[in-house]
Amino acid sequence: MTKNIVIIEGDGIGPEVTRQSVRILNTIAEKTGNEFNFTYCLMGADAIDKTGNPLPDATIEACLNCDAILLGAIGHPKYDNDPSAKVRPEQGLLKLRKSLQLFANIRPINTYPSLHHLSPLKNKNLEGVDFIIFRELTGGIYFGKKELSEDGTKATDDCVYSKSEIERVAELAFHFAQKPERRKKLTLIDKANVLETSRLWRKTVKELSERYPGVTVDYMFVDNAAMQIIQNPKQFDVVLTENMFGDILSDEASVLSGSLGLLPSASVGKGIVLFEPIHGSYPQAAGKDIANPLGSILSAAMMLEYLGMNEEAALIREAVNWTLQNGFVTKDLDPVNFYFTSTIGELICDYVSGRIPGSVKKDNIELRKSTII
Repeated sequence: MTKNIVIIEGDGIGPEVTRQSVRILNTIAEKTGNEFNFTYCLMGADAIDKTGNPLPDATIEACLNCDAILLGAIGHPKYDNDPSAKVRPEQGLLKLRKSLQLFANIRPINTYPSLHHLSPLKNKNLEGVDFIIFRELTGGIYFGKKELSEDGTKATDDCVYSKSEIERVAELAFHFAQKPERRKKLTLIDKANVLETSRLWRKTVKELSERYPGVTVDYMFVDNAAMQIIQNPKQFDVVLTENMFGDILSDEASVLSGSLGLLPSASVGKGIVLFEPIHGSYPQAAGKDIANPLGSILSAAMMLEYLGMNEEAALIREAVNWTLQNGFVTKDLDPVNFYFTSTIGELICDYVSGRIPGSVKKDNIELRKSTII
């Protein structure tokens, strides 16, 4: 099997973490006889610096003709700290979502027992946490009309949703809630007591729920949901929400695992699917080989699953669990006894290829070199 993959390394730590995922995908290819053809494309601040455009036409063309996309991260302080900048890295990502009709972002949230001590929550609140957030991705306030008055003292951002936009992402969430591994529960998060768009969301989901009698649906205001994610996260199974609420709540939920660097995501639509870690570009760590690559590596596992390579995806997740259980972690998880980004990538490659024996003494692996003695 041959698959054509577009790689967008992006900005900040994006190139470093993505390179580890590519190493692991190459290891999978060697092990299974499959083939991945990688096409490297520009987007974000890197693209602006090289072409003046945050999303060159060549990138769109390549993405429209590939089997899947693996993205690193987008963003740079020189644009974040300049509100007057007319060309910004994020414009490339928003345009790509629109161009590829990527209308839903899927973010799984789970925890690892070996990292419970790093979470702000007590252990008893973390056991059994396993939910997934479906965030609408191409509508709402992020894509609404934006205006600034001539004197610069008044600004508006329109929040607009159509019934069809809500239905297409809600159907994905309902389908996922029906899967054998889920608990057949869907929670819609909105602000229907205040916002007209939220009332349309609630009305549409109620109507759609009649087609899925096996799925229990409940409704929660976003302010309450923000508290419940901290107080009782294990109550959630499949969460559905609009663009801005999903952006905020999924980042909040990410800290349950112990680090923003651990979580993957997929952006899906009518065709091509894009996979990326949920973390930002973290430019302060760029080039230091200290960023956590697991969010990117697990995104690659999601990509393999999408491509029908379920056993290979499971093997990567097994390797990730092995590194965490044995304390092979990056600086964000252990500021003292940490391993480099490239070391974690090498360890996972070794595990995937079968070069790591069943029992390995941690003392036999140097902190910054994965040579096993």
